[in-house]
Amino acid sequence: MNKEQLAKIVSDKIEAALNASEHPKKFFITANGRGVTDGGDLYNALLKDVLGVVSVALVDIFQELAAASAKSSEKPAASAKASEKPAKVSVKK
Repeated sequence: MNKEQLAKIVSDKIEAALNASEHPKKFFITANGRGVTDGGDLYNALLKDVLGVVSVALVDIFQELAAASAKSSEKPAASAKASEKPAKVSVKK
């Protein structure tokens, strides 16, 4: 699976989870630092930005896991080949 396919899967899953949850549609911070949930698009922009960062991180993590899994699946094959060789036995007279 290439990076684009993995990114599409992660994006679809994040979008589905986002649509399944209740969250404020609009959010802004007032001059005194209080958050208000009825106006502005700051919340939506921040949410989109954070989910974009999380999506990129997840794709990279999954790619590294897939690469590590592929490497670990190669190692048992190499050890199996070594075990197929007959053992050398030396007998002293």
